[in-house]
Amino acid sequence: MSRLIDHLRSHGDLIAVLTEHTSLTYRELADQVAGVAAELGDTRRLVLLETRNDLPALTGYLGALAGGHVVLPVPAGREHAAVLSTYDPDVVIDADGVHARRRGSAHRLHADLALLLSTSGTTGSPKLVRLSHTNLLANAAAIAEYLDIRQTDRAATTLPMSYCYGLSVVHSHLLRGAALILTDHSVVDDEFWTLFRRHRGTSFAGVPYTFEVLERIGFDGFDLPHLRYITQAGGRLSPERVRSFAALGQRKGWRLFVMYGATEATSRMAYLPPELAQAHPSSIGRPIPGGEFTIEPVDGWSDPDAGELVYRGPNVMMGYAHGPADLALGKTVETLRTGDVARRTADGLYEVIGRSSRFVKLYGLRIDLQRVESILSAAGVTAFCVDHDGKLVVAAVDATECADVQHLTATAAGLPPAAVRVVSVPELPLLPSGKPDYRTIRALAGHADEPAAAATDLRTLFADVLQIDGRTIRPDQSFVDLGGNSLSYVAMSVRLERALGGLPADWHRRPLAELQRTASPTRRSWPWLNATLETSVALRAAAIVLIVGSHATLYEMWGGAHLLLGIAGYNFARFCLTPVPRVQRMRHLRNTIGWIVVPSVIWIAIALVITDDYHWTNLLLAEKFFGPPHSMTAGRLWFVEVLVWILIALTLVCWLPAADRWERRRPFAFAAAFLVVGLALRYELLGLHFGHEAWFTVLAFWFFAVGWAAAKSSTVWQRIAVSAVLIVSLHGYFGSTSREMLVLSGFLLLIWLPAIRCPAWLTVVAGTVAEASLYTYLTHYQVYPLFDAHPLLGVVAAIVVGVLLTRLLNAARSRLRERAERAAMKASVPALR
Repeated sequence: MSRLIDHLRSHGDLIAVLTEHTSLTYRELADQVAGVAAELGDTRRLVLLETRNDLPALTGYLGALAGGHVVLPVPAGREHAAVLSTYDPDVVIDADGVHARRRGSAHRLHADLALLLSTSGTTGSPKLVRLSHTNLLANAAAIAEYLDIRQTDRAATTLPMSYCYGLSVVHSHLLRGAALILTDHSVVDDEFWTLFRRHRGTSFAGVPYTFEVLERIGFDGFDLPHLRYITQAGGRLSPERVRSFAALGQRKGWRLFVMYGATEATSRMAYLPPELAQAHPSSIGRPIPGGEFTIEPVDGWSDPDAGELVYRGPNVMMGYAHGPADLALGKTVETLRTGDVARRTADGLYEVIGRSSRFVKLYGLRIDLQRVESILSAAGVTAFCVDHDGKLVVAAVDATECADVQHLTATAAGLPPAAVRVVSVPELPLLPSGKPDYRTIRALAGHADEPAAAATDLRTLFADVLQIDGRTIRPDQSFVDLGGNSLSYVAMSVRLERALGGLPADWHRRPLAELQRTASPTRRSWPWLNATLETSVALRAAAIVLIVGSHATLYEMWGGAHLLLGIAGYNFARFCLTPVPRVQRMRHLRNTIGWIVVPSVIWIAIALVITDDYHWTNLLLAEKFFGPPHSMTAGRLWFVEVLVWILIALTLVCWLPAADRWERRRPFAFAAAFLVVGLALRYELLGLHFGHEAWFTVLAFWFFAVGWAAAKSSTVWQRIAVSAVLIVSLHGYFGSTSREMLVLSGFLLLIWLPAIRCPAWLTVVAGTVAEASLYTYLTHYQVYPLFDAHPLLGVVAAIVVGVLLTRLLNAARSRLRERAERAAMKASVPALR
């Protein structure tokens, strides 16, 4: 007990722990650890610890180690029945404190045994890894050495302490007198980054999924002045991401350590020096200090320089435990056979190229399942492969064409197609560690002839509406992730509502797999209100009808275009300002602008040839700025001009790293700031002077800003504030009470009512009209005059033309996409032979 506590006390008043509300010096931490050790008593016992990344869990863990007890960490909030019944711990430490289950101990515990951890990927399994005090100290010292951990370092706990990787962060930093920033917040939470910056965090650890999330939240734009390094382990990070994050670290002044390890090695076996990451992104690097690798032959492997990677070092486990009797055993393992097939490169680095345990023998052939998975991935098929009942089973994500996947797999494996069974799944089954769950795939194989038709239909639906290759769509991607925008949103929402029987308000940001789980065929008690229509879609359809009817003099109900501008701001906030990397945001904004500009310019060019309605400046969508003054365009294309130039200006703003960071951290405040700018323009407070037509363009920005702020309002008080600003600012704006009330009503519905219940047929009609709103707006000026004596016919004809043009263009895009998919499929088959 005294050695660990004495070590903590030796660091004195250095900061040991930082949380959201407190900080502890090493001396204070030592006192708390000593208190837990005293409470546990002198009799050596087996202690089950429910871990959380908080101070009580940390002191409970260290107190048990300091008292000489054997610790079995498990994640809080999970089912531990198997471990409890198998090992019958003497003490349980949870959020409520220390609970002794008996006075003494029911176990014989080996003197060297310190820690029991679930094997990689089998959290909750009775099979445990036995680790000694020597294992823990040796691995912590090696990690601290190659990471150059200093007393000034402060590491955030991004991983659970029940996981060997998470514990290794604790061990290595406390060994060197560095500090831990204890938090259970995820890297997707603003609270995590606020805490990390406040405590001047210098490092954090991540598994491959962490880095995918970092890309989505725009990590490349974060300002982290004290960050020194990031570590990665827990699975293979793609070479592309290794290069990308290594290059980002080089630009930002921090280093990326890619690491390789296993629970059986007390966490780490190898690391890739940061300076080699870009040149060798596929490598696991070199052994950690004190460790060594050898490569031993693998039967049937064709590469003579490759073999099974075998590790030796003081951090190799004592052995496995399958039951309480094994806790009395000493060290039964000297080397660790990793099961990975690797080779040593000329520069002394090691590269893993396969798994020896992933070989199966079928039809007399020795088949490398990992290689088959890689070939399928290159062909656009996301899949895991296992052998089952003498066949090769492929669990493929939403396999729309099982026969194609079967043929590709058979070709890759050299098997007849009849030897391959394809199971279509909405997402690949994973263990809690994030590794493949092959047992579940074998269980699914018995139902392989019952493909997940509904999930397949959803992917087909996404591909059809977004005009993308359905094979590239993953179950973890959302409508926004796949490049959806306000123009495709309408068609998607209506068709999804029909497919799923109702949509959640944030469906556009939910992964496809999660959307599939929300499907409900049940209907409301009022059968005639059997569908949901999003308010923004309903308003968009109503606005375009109001615009066309007013222009055709069927009635006078002005304000539809201003309402459309507000909806555009609302959709800008939802689809363009999403938590994706800044580069991806810019691409999304560019595509959104292109979807508006390209058809507008094409139609204007056609109209210039066949009519006298437009001027050459309309081709630049800048007639308001360049004239001629008082042209017909004042009542025609002003909405498109305003929208395009607003989007261009905001794209330039969001391109700035500082603006991008501000928007991500405080989205409502960012939107509110632009609303303030819009109101300053509306009340002419900035002293700017433009011509009358140009001023009309600039002035209308505040409608867009109101919609933007409405979309980013996440609390009732924020929505009340936006509503109040809208009411005050609209008063007297048009000089027409009826027009102001119409616009006000539409905006208030947008702010307060996300969706309405209505008959199913109305969702189809409204969705069709709303989807065609851009093309209807562009063409209606040339259509309704053809029916000058019959304005109603003119309005109907203008809407029909817009709808038909939209359908025609969608069909053309679908045809081109299908042709490209067929070409890609044909090209992929010879490549596999």
